[in-house]
Amino acid sequence: MLLNKMKDLRLILRTSLFLFIILGINACEKEEAAGPVTAQIFRSIAGKQVAFTALTLNATEWYWEFGDGETSNEMNPVHIYSVGGVYEITLTASRGQESVTATTEVSLDLSVYDMLTGGSGAANGKTWRISSAHSDKDAVALADQDMTVIESVSAGALALFLGLGEEYEDEFTFKADGSYIHDNKNGGSLGSLVFGLATQTPIVNVTEASQSFGFASLAFTPEAGATFTYTEKKDLTLTVVSQADGVTTTELTYPGVSTLSFSGNEFIGLMGFERECIIQEITPESMRLAMFMSATQGENYDKPSLVVIFTFEVVQ
Repeated sequence: MLLNKMKDLRLILRTSLFLFIILGINACEKEEAAGPVTAQIFRSIAGKQVAFTALTLNATEWYWEFGDGETSNEMNPVHIYSVGGVYEITLTASRGQESVTATTEVSLDLSVYDMLTGGSGAANGKTWRISSAHSDKDAVALADQDMTVIESVSAGALALFLGLGEEYEDEFTFKADGSYIHDNKNGGSLGSLVFGLATQTPIVNVTEASQSFGFASLAFTPEAGATFTYTEKKDLTLTVVSQADGVTTTELTYPGVSTLSFSGNEFIGLMGFERECIIQEITPESMRLAMFMSATQGENYDKPSLVVIFTFEVVQ
């Protein structure tokens, strides 16, 4: 009987060893078949609370950096930010010695200034350019109380109709510290033809069509160390001249508007006698500005008679 028990024990040991080897081989095969670690980020935003989901394959550990100094090792954390702003999120997913990172950006409860500049976390600021797609609200309008539209601006108009397509390339960068960088890619900037003639500013490009609208590409050297000023709400008062006769002037106030103004001779979008412009609408991706243009040649040539309303887009 003792002999039989020893045989049974040896059989059990051999069977256990066999199963251990088989299971070990299967585990190794599964690990090898698992493939590389991959990672993407999904997020859902409600106010300043963001629910993050790690869309990963083959990861066993997760490390989140939320852009505000806080971190988490949860796979799918929920994070509440104390203040609004633009934050860059980094997820590092790993398995053993292998790791991969994914990044995304969230914009929370942004002020107009944050949307304009990218906020204090954007070291390089935020860069804009005139959108070649324009919008259904882009137009050339009269400088009257209602900004009465006299000509809608269609997609690609500067290039297709006015022959000034190079102006879509100019870039305007706003930084949270108030600094401003104007990069006119071709040495010229979109401007009022009347302004160019009156100030003897060299004309880089003008076409018959652009002349009929009062536009030209004028030589301009951007100002080093330029700054901008954002005013959240003001009553902007201007002396405007009638586009119809070029003589009649009116003191006009646009109440409670948000504006941008610039140091020295700087401007955004349109060079003319009046450099302060109105922010009509802004989102994290686009903004629409109303810029004033002088387009009469009488004694009041230096007073605006038109408003150029253009949409600007973020340069990615």
